[in-house]
This record gives sequence, structure tokens and C-alpha cells, in this order.
Amino acid sequence: MKLKFLSVIVAALLLHQHANPQDLSYNEAPAVPYYSGQSPDSYQADKMRLDIHYPDTADSVPTIIWFHGGGLTGGQREIPQALREKGFVIVAPSYRLSPKVEAETCIQDATAAVAWTLKNIDQYNGDPNRIFVSGHSAGGYLALMSVMDKARLAKHGIDANSIAGLIPFSGHTITHFTVRAERGIPGEQPIVDTLAPLYFVRADVPPTLLITGDRERELLGRYEENAYFYRMMKVAGHADIQLYELDGYGHGMTEPAFPLLLEFVSEKSKQAQQ
Repeated sequence: MKLKFLSVIVAALLLHQHANPQDLSYNEAPAVPYYSGQSPDSYQADKMRLDIHYPDTADSVPTIIWFHGGGLTGGQREIPQALREKGFVIVAPSYRLSPKVEAETCIQDATAAVAWTLKNIDQYNGDPNRIFVSGHSAGGYLALMSVMDKARLAKHGIDANSIAGLIPFSGHTITHFTVRAERGIPGEQPIVDTLAPLYFVRADVPPTLLITGDRERELLGRYEENAYFYRMMKVAGHADIQLYELDGYGHGMTEPAFPLLLEFVSEKSKQAQQ
């Protein structure tokens, strides 16, 4: 679905009217470690941490996990301003990066961060039954991989389908280009294997919202990957997946996409409580 600029602005205005009806105060928990059961080296201890932004409320509220982008080789954890003070808990993990580790380790770290959140977010007023996983670019890829490959969360004793929703922004659905680079495979050669979210399409994935920039402005094939993922999920019998293409925006399309993320979280959270 193509979203014109005016449609995005209207969605943002509507969301702003209902974003945070209570006058809440917010707390910050910085650099919380999410590794467990291991003696981390200094690099693990530095990278396997997350920041938490959470409201001071007696109610349990939905949680958004936000993975930063950077091609699995760069970037740092951040809580986007557009997600702050909206009545939700925001969890922003960092993770180890290639080439210091293989790219698959990035996925392992991301999955560990999701597992930690499910097990601990109630301490920060988050509802463990309403956890949404999102991120931009490489972060979108990590969001998908941590949930699509059910075996990854299963290693932490968690059913991936307990996640309330997936919202990747411009994420790879084929095998990530950094994985391909590690194998000496050109970026123009698509691969779909066990490090591709597409490999794990199934009917029982949590509700999913795919958002990309304009197909003519995005990174190579990024919209088309997501469109193919959308179609194959439909073929597999998935009943709750949407694809938005933000007309006129390139790969850095986060600002107009944030209102769509917040609207999706609000809608699915209400449905989960019914």
C-alpha cells in the first residue's frame, strides 16, 4: 500500500490527539545488562545492554523494543524522540557488531534482548503480554529474525508467538548483506537461507506491519523484498499482515513511519485486552 505524504501527516495528527491522555511522568533506566548465565568479556559487557524509558503508572502498559540500524556493523542504541512519552515502555538494546563478531551473533544478541524483556519488563510497568518488536534497517532485520525463527526464542524458554506484534522499518527479508559479505557474496545477489526472515514464513506469526520507503528511493530491492515477504506470508495463510510504502521517502523513512508504529501498537494492544 502506498501512503502519500498527506496521509502520513493526517495519521500523525490523529495519533497526537490520543497519544498520551494521562499526565504521566517518565523514568529512565540506562545501560541495563541483558546477558545472563555467562561471564561476559569486555565487549559483551559493553554491548549487551539496553536503555529503558517507562511511565510512572500503576497500570501495565505495552512495550516497544526498538533495535537500531547500521548494517550490523555500526550504530548504537537509541530511544527515538518520536516514541518518548507516548504512554508506552520503550526498550532500546545495543548488540555486538560485525566484524568483531559474525553477523549471526548480532541475531543471537537481539534475541537475548527480546527474551530478557519478556521475562523482566513487568519490573518497569510493562505488560509482558503486549510486547512489540521493531527497528530500522538492520534493526528491522533483527526484529524479524528474533521472532520469525521460533527456535531462537525457544532456546530461552519462550514461544515466539507470545510477541504481540512485529513492525520492521525497511528491514531485509532476505539474508542480510553483511552476512553475504562475510561469505564473499555480492550485494546484488539475493540469498534466502536460514539467516533470512523469508525462510520462516508461516501462518501463525504475530501480527505484522511492514513499512518501507518509496521503491524508487529505497536501498537496492528493499521494498520488493518486503513485498515478496508480504505475499508469501499471505500464501502461507497469515491473516494479519500489512505493507506500507511511504511515497517520496528513501531508506531514512523513520519519522513518517513512527506514527504508523504507534497506531499499530495502540490498536493491537486494545485487541489483546478484549
